[in-house]
Amino acid sequence: MAWALKLPLTDEVIESGLVQDFDASLSGIGQELGAGAYSMSDVLALPIFKQEESNLPPDTENKILPFQYVLCAATSPAVKLHDETLTYLNQGQSYEIRMLDNRKIGELPEITGKMVKSIIRVVFHDRRLQYTEHQQLEGWRWNRPGDRILDLDIPMSVGIIDPRANPTQLNTVEFLWDPSKRTSVFIQVHCISTEFTMRKHGGEKGVPFRIQIDTFKENENGEYTEHLHSASCQVKVFKPKGADRKQKTDREKMEKRAPQEKEKYQPSYETTILTECSPWPEATYVNNSPSPGFNSTHNSFPVAEGVVRPRLTIYVCQESQQSREQQTKHENGDAAPNTFFVYHAIYLEELTAGELTEKIAQLFNISPRQINQIFKQGPTGIHVLVSDELIQNFQDEVCFVLDTMKDDTNDGYHIILK
Repeated sequence: MAWALKLPLTDEVIESGLVQDFDASLSGIGQELGAGAYSMSDVLALPIFKQEESNLPPDTENKILPFQYVLCAATSPAVKLHDETLTYLNQGQSYEIRMLDNRKIGELPEITGKMVKSIIRVVFHDRRLQYTEHQQLEGWRWNRPGDRILDLDIPMSVGIIDPRANPTQLNTVEFLWDPSKRTSVFIQVHCISTEFTMRKHGGEKGVPFRIQIDTFKENENGEYTEHLHSASCQVKVFKPKGADRKQKTDREKMEKRAPQEKEKYQPSYETTILTECSPWPEATYVNNSPSPGFNSTHNSFPVAEGVVRPRLTIYVCQESQQSREQQTKHENGDAAPNTFFVYHAIYLEELTAGELTEKIAQLFNISPRQINQIFKQGPTGIHVLVSDELIQNFQDEVCFVLDTMKDDTNDGYHIILK
């Protein structure tokens, strides 16, 4: 659960301010924390600061975090005590994220005097949208050509070095920074939450996003691949000034509630502290080298280590004489009411013509060697040879009817995707 402070962020003020700000919340827990006995680990260990379903390993939940990231935007007051905080942002507005060194003396000495790399990304909060992230982002790219989901406001930022925005990853930015020096990065989110709702009739609720930061140190080869820390928070993005109106509406609703009801909700804080989370799965596979160049390969879904999800799903139906007759009747409106066509799902991971050949052969219990070529029926009925590049440009969950054509030169067949 993300939580937030509304006080200046020096170490001494944070420590003393936390005691005052959370005194009311801690009073019923059965222990009193005086300023002398207080430590941040004690607060983070309390149940009210833990998510019910933590995605962190058990041995990491109570450790002191090496870094702390503070988003300078107020949290909503309309969030119940045991729920994760929610922060409203305005589209295109620059928001500061303070990158704080939270290490104790002698902790992580290998990064003292050295740079670390942080990757900031805007991702989906809902699991349903996480599974279809690639399609969602590609759809956004199509509707907003030339725009990015996440940008750095470099002139406003302080202490960041070598900032980069990968042109093929619209929702990701990265930079180097020295933990021993003051560092603040300003970000702009250009997508709004309602752009990803399934039905757009006006007045619908927007989907929540997550702002996640993953930080890495150098390995022996000078590449930033060794994970140090990750943290995230939940946000919703509105059209310009919409976040301010939403915050005001939430505040007015809470003011109308009875005192007993108000006790069930968190207060609004002026800043949002990102809470520790597991590293973003893709971040463990990319080469975070500071050298120029980006990995521009076809994007895959975010997956946990050891779990393989398809990068592309297509649906195919084998065409026969009977299905041709039924399809003609269907187009003429003469098909029987219970007529339907059965499609099979093919899941592609490598996005190559060879892989598609093997998957089609497995589906129809034939040898891949019996399939000589695969064609896609193009405009005016032309046959376009299916190549790796063509497959990589297929839309996800596209449907094809498979027709076969005997090869006159041997015993093989040609497959035609219609």
